[in-house]
Amino acid sequence: MKANPLIQWFKQINRKWNPAPFIGKNTAQHLAYLRNLQKELETEKSLYIPLQQMNVVIFDIETTGFSPEQGDQILSIGAVKVNHHSTEERKTFYSLVHYNQALSQNIQDLTGLREDDLKKAPLLSDVLLQFYQFIQTGTLVAHHAGHEKRFLQYFHWKLFKKAWKHRIVDTSLVFKLIETDRDLVTLDEYCQYAGVEIVNRHHALGDAQMTAELWDHYVEKLNHVGCFTLHDIYEQLAKKARENPSIF
Repeated sequence: MKANPLIQWFKQINRKWNPAPFIGKNTAQHLAYLRNLQKELETEKSLYIPLQQMNVVIFDIETTGFSPEQGDQILSIGAVKVNHHSTEERKTFYSLVHYNQALSQNIQDLTGLREDDLKKAPLLSDVLLQFYQFIQTGTLVAHHAGHEKRFLQYFHWKLFKKAWKHRIVDTSLVFKLIETDRDLVTLDEYCQYAGVEIVNRHHALGDAQMTAELWDHYVEKLNHVGCFTLHDIYEQLAKKARENPSIF
């Protein structure tokens, strides 16, 4: 039976990220950096920060499939920093990930990625560390975040032998607090409904940028239904799940 994504999401609220030694070629500096980041994450202050004041990192990954346990790999990571109080151009992160196997034609057609480019890309361990440095203490957001969470948890443990427990806010759940009467599921459906132009679909950075526009679109609407912080969002989702579990 597939796990309820809402229940899994709530389990993240009070978890702690416990440090463990790195293995392989990772340096003491990397470990020190991750330990410092852990201390910041453990404060859980983001639960009570007004949504408009949160430092949000909206991201997406492209993969060879849906099951890292069965050998599927991360091919690229894209992310956008969203700070509603900053007038500067939004900072972005994008990297291909090294992959030296044959890439199916379906994946090439869907993502636009090419085998030659992936063979020259940096290793996943290096890309993840760069991604973590980009995130800092920002709150992660993704659409249908279970996919991203599954891959990050799997490969973080495989590469660094430590659990990856950074919270990820799933917009496919959050937006249901607004669109209670509409059957919107995919990123394309939400973009079309909200009037967000669909550009570079199935490109990690393109999808992250579209999700960032949706986040902007819905933050004010969330305030109108009494959600001013993540804590408010979790409480309302929990209430709706109790009243009507089938909605999720």
